[in-house]
Amino acid sequence: MENLDEKLKYEIITELGLFEKVSKNGWKSLTAKETGRIGGLITKRKKMMQMQKSQQA
Repeated sequence: MENLDEKLKYEIITELGLFEKVSKNGWKSLTAKETGRIGGLITKRKKMMQMQKSQQA
């Protein structure tokens, strides 16, 4: 499950345009707002994936 979380995290920071900032300065360079947005989007995507999975079953 951790690999999925990491993959989602990197997809989302790329979409938000934060990949370069994280690459250069590390995760600690993100603001609380940016971190919260990333966490929220990860949660949203995981819920969507769970819904899709349950619909297929």
